[in-house]
Amino acid sequence: MTSSTALFAAILKLLIIFLFAAWVSLWFLKPTQIWTRKWKQLENSADNTIFGYYGLSFAVYTFPIIAIAIIGLLLLDLKSGYQSRSARSPSKSNFFSKPLVVNSTVGILSIIEVLVAFLFIVFLVWTYYSRISADFKKLVPYKSLKLNTWQLKYHRVATRFGLLSEACLALLLLPILRGLAVFRILGIQFEASVRYHTWLGTAMILFATIHGASTLLIWGVSHHIQDEMWKWQKTGRIYLAGEIALVVGLVIWVTSLPQIRRRKFEIFYYTHHFYAIFLVFFLFHGGDRHFYTVFPGIFLFSLDKLIRIIQSSPKTSMVSARIFPGKAVELILPKDPGLKYNPTSVIFLKIPTISHLQWHSFSIISSSRADDHILSVIIKCEGWWTNSLYDLIHAELDKTEDKRKGIPVAIEGPYGPASLDFLRYDTLLLVAGGSGITPFLSILTEANSANSKSGFPSRIQLVYVIKKAQDFCLLHSVSHLLLNRSTKSFHLNLKLFVTRETQAGVGIRELLNEFFKARTLQVNSVCSNYAAYGPESPSWMAAIAGFCSITFLIFLIFLNHIIIPSGKRSKLDKEKTPSWVVDLLLIAAFVLALACSASVAGFLRWRRLRKGIPKISHREIEALDLSSAEARNALEAHEVHFGGRPNFKEIFSKLQNESGGSNIGVLVCGPESMKESVALACQQESECFKTSAKRTQSCFTFHTLNFTL
Repeated sequence: MTSSTALFAAILKLLIIFLFAAWVSLWFLKPTQIWTRKWKQLENSADNTIFGYYGLSFAVYTFPIIAIAIIGLLLLDLKSGYQSRSARSPSKSNFFSKPLVVNSTVGILSIIEVLVAFLFIVFLVWTYYSRISADFKKLVPYKSLKLNTWQLKYHRVATRFGLLSEACLALLLLPILRGLAVFRILGIQFEASVRYHTWLGTAMILFATIHGASTLLIWGVSHHIQDEMWKWQKTGRIYLAGEIALVVGLVIWVTSLPQIRRRKFEIFYYTHHFYAIFLVFFLFHGGDRHFYTVFPGIFLFSLDKLIRIIQSSPKTSMVSARIFPGKAVELILPKDPGLKYNPTSVIFLKIPTISHLQWHSFSIISSSRADDHILSVIIKCEGWWTNSLYDLIHAELDKTEDKRKGIPVAIEGPYGPASLDFLRYDTLLLVAGGSGITPFLSILTEANSANSKSGFPSRIQLVYVIKKAQDFCLLHSVSHLLLNRSTKSFHLNLKLFVTRETQAGVGIRELLNEFFKARTLQVNSVCSNYAAYGPESPSWMAAIAGFCSITFLIFLIFLNHIIIPSGKRSKLDKEKTPSWVVDLLLIAAFVLALACSASVAGFLRWRRLRKGIPKISHREIEALDLSSAEARNALEAHEVHFGGRPNFKEIFSKLQNESGGSNIGVLVCGPESMKESVALACQQESECFKTSAKRTQSCFTFHTLNFTL
């Protein structure tokens, strides 16, 4: 990395910090009377300009987050152009990523997550207190409602809960961005940030329900419920729109509960698309002035989804597949040689033969460093969609070779970490449970193909916990590494735990033989001429986001000046325009801006497409030489345990002694109970390190990975 690049990256980081600090300060100042007075003056001044109050609201409330996303994308593009060789030692920022709370209810929370959650709660309390205290000082009775003092106070309490819901909605969509992901700036990937979306959504629905139910209660006790609940006012709050938004939000939340999401994924998936209805009626209920505060997430999410649709629209074709014992499927898909991705990256797949609407995410098990023309995923078939895929491939296997056809596949992604800093340790301890092995397969493949100067660990220990021995087939892609523990790049040791079986005399040798029971589907004719090209570069994504924001503002100004009376006309003329008309103009401007951005994104995608999938020589499952002295020694060093679970404290202690004082990165991926057990063991080892007088002991740094399979 050159000095000029480093300087530019530092400037971008400072800009992000400044914008974020300004945006947070704005939210804290917003409930104060000083801000309210100043803001009204600014709105009156802006109303007589070409930009209007809407241009001011967009610039102050909406654009800061969009700017952070744009600058962050430029920064990520810089980071992807180089791989830091600094080091093996964990950076100081790892202190904040250490697990502080390990609980079965909230999961594993790092120091920085607890701090941010605490600050957000403080903000909510501050906002509510400021609004309520100001309301109670000057209670103004409603003309249409004859309320006594306690009813009027309770009505103000209910109204202010709506503002708390609005604050949660402002952040709700940011954690689930993929291409325009704001969280990637912090090194947090989509799979890890989804839980923030869940927490914010639950809080939003809770506050909105209190807001709506309390308002209905006041209308009921004052005998105005029939008059008020069906109102579609010309100006001000549109009550009916708020009621519709609340009902839709409750439907989305209820169908998102784990009990429904895990058993009836299709119900969860399809009802989640009601978010468009929810957002439109929230706009009609709150009005455009309130909408600009929640608009950044909506803007980025809509643009992100549009770009992803365009990127995944040219379907490719599966070139081959394997079916393993235990209903596991490996898919081999074509990719452009220029498509590069880092270990632990994921792709989203849609197979129209199964469903035209459903997308499912999977961890890539191959390395773009080792394979120029293919990428691979392995899928454990446990649900309706994955079982349908298994049956589809099985049906193709039963056909004669001349009748086999390629299976069309739409690919979105890959998405992954911008750098490999989370792998910069002398020693890696990888702890996987069941399907959680998939991100680690890409790490092992990448480490094996990397040269000695790439900064990968010199020692890797893999602890793999499975329920049944047949699940060992998920390790097929790294089976050659198990026979040659000391590769040119690193030293590998496997500890396998089979928890629900007790088999005497079964070792790695016998389990490796199970690989030969796999069936291979080789497709002779493909149904598409396209390979996977991946998303646009972060710089182009930043350019599209900037273009969309500019065009939106232009269309918004243009439509408002045509339809809404100008600032020079009387205030009475303006009040004749219903507030929902202004809301529709905002929607129209946004749709037009998205359409223009779609044309730019479509042109960029068309420019990148190249016809013709290169011929890919399918690698059959080769016979493993288990008889050589090197293979025998390697197999004897690996451990297989039946009928028990790993003792992580013992594993940590033993690895600490073997590592000789090196820095150890602990990566865990699997069930939540396993993550919690590893986090507790890591906490205990850290405490032992703090109280020990020996400064040569190993330092453990904890990371969690969210697998997608």
